[in-house]
Amino acid sequence: MTGLTVSNLTASVAGVEILKGLDLEVPAGELHAVMGPNGSGKSTLCHVLTGKDDYEIAGSATVHGTEILELPVDERARLGIMQSFQYPVEVRGVSLRMFMDEAVASQDVNGDAIDGLAPQFGVESFLDRSVNDDLSGGEKKRSEIYQLAVLQPTVIMLDEIDSGLDIDAVRQVAAAVEELRSPETAIVMITHYNRILEYVQPDRVHIMMSGRIVESGGPELATQLEEGGYDEVRRRLGIDEDAPEQPSVTPASELFTDTPFDS
Repeated sequence: MTGLTVSNLTASVAGVEILKGLDLEVPAGELHAVMGPNGSGKSTLCHVLTGKDDYEIAGSATVHGTEILELPVDERARLGIMQSFQYPVEVRGVSLRMFMDEAVASQDVNGDAIDGLAPQFGVESFLDRSVNDDLSGGEKKRSEIYQLAVLQPTVIMLDEIDSGLDIDAVRQVAAAVEELRSPETAIVMITHYNRILEYVQPDRVHIMMSGRIVESGGPELATQLEEGGYDEVRRRLGIDEDAPEQPSVTPASELFTDTPFDS
């Protein structure tokens, strides 16, 4: 069953093209890792799919056959596409339980999962605290993965969830990611490094450079990348390293990347 299908996707900001005809297909029930150097467009892919403003886009992106690029953010969320952030924000004064009660009501899922899944992800003590308040990096990531598990999205975008974590936290987060797997869910995990892939077994690995997927393969591709680096990929595929382009004017929302749809 098709989960996420992206075809010839382009995205530009302030006249600079970031995604350049990207193609990606992630069937339901599979977890795919997207790896690439800084500036290759990985986070932009997340932003575009989840509905962040500021981009001029073309191409197609479907979730279970439904085109999403023209949908507003809330309709994309109701359709089941959700993102875990690199740097989860704190929401003081709103407990995690209160937040999940509202989210569950909006998504029409079983509210019993709020308490039922908390022990599985080790977040029982977080429920009556403000969202992400005074949590470590690993705890914030684990809390976000718990939220995804409760809400049961059909497409999950994990944007560098291993960023800034020590090795123990990486293991814990990786175990939580494995708990997200289901036959109905397509998972895209964006990462720079092979480290988390030692604990999460992806079905496919894609290498992204200069706004495109340039190579795809099995889990062994991540190991090859770790051994040879991105320069070896460029050499092997005959790809020239582009000088990074910068928009002449940076949109204000690009200065804050905690959420994919800042206003």
